[in-house]
Order: sequence, then structure tokens, then C-alpha cells
Amino acid sequence: MSERRARRRLMNEINVVPYIDVMLVLLVIFMITAPLITPGEIELPQVSKSLSPPVAPLEVIVKANGTLRLNDRSAREGEKQVSHTELVEVIKQKQAANAEQPVVIAGDKNVRYEEVMNVMDILQQQQVKKVGLLARSK
Repeated sequence: MSERRARRRLMNEINVVPYIDVMLVLLVIFMITAPLITPGEIELPQVSKSLSPPVAPLEVIVKANGTLRLNDRSAREGEKQVSHTELVEVIKQKQAANAEQPVVIAGDKNVRYEEVMNVMDILQQQQVKKVGLLARSK
């Protein structure tokens, strides 16, 4: 009698019918909900004026003896010696004309670092914007 019973054999195949059913249900859900979703608006960049070239910085040079010289690279003027008060006035005038005008401080090789920091401190107290240090590569 035991021989007559059909032996159960292991199935080596995957039944894909439930997976197909799930995929069809998902397809129907997406087909119904896709028209109901409102598309978002994309803000594309606008074409405006041509970009202006970058402005050459004002260079404040601190000499070893403590004197200050100002070099306006955009005006193609040479270096001119200025006092601390004249320096602030000239820089404020230049930045009033062009707000993007950067200021760089260049110290002589033999100048004390304290002198450079004093100039930077004066400019920051007078709310001069875009102040940086100039470093030259060898």
C-alpha cells in the first residue's frame, strides 16, 4: 500500500503567477494615480546681462618701515603713498562706486605681522568689505 501512494517529489520550479498578479495590481494603481498627480513647476534660469569681468583688487602694501602704499590695479595707476585715514577714505570711495571691489593687504617680507594686523583691524572697524591677505608664490 505504501508503494501505491504517490511519492511527493520536490518542485524545482518557481511559481511566478503570484508575482504576475502583484505586478498587474501595481500597474493598475500607477495607471489610475498618474493622471491625478499635478506636475511641479521648474524655474529655469533667465538670461540676463552679460557677466562683467572681475574687478581688479585694491592692493594695500605695508612697507618694512610702516608706511602704507595703495595700488589700484583697475585704474592702472602706480603705487601712491597714503596715511591710515586717507587709506580708509580712498577705499570707501572705490567701494561706493563698485561694491564688488575687493581689498588685499600685502606685507613686505621684513614687516612685522603686527603692522599688517593693524591695517586689517582699521579696515574692519570702518566696515570695509571683502578684505583679504595677498600671498605671492615663489
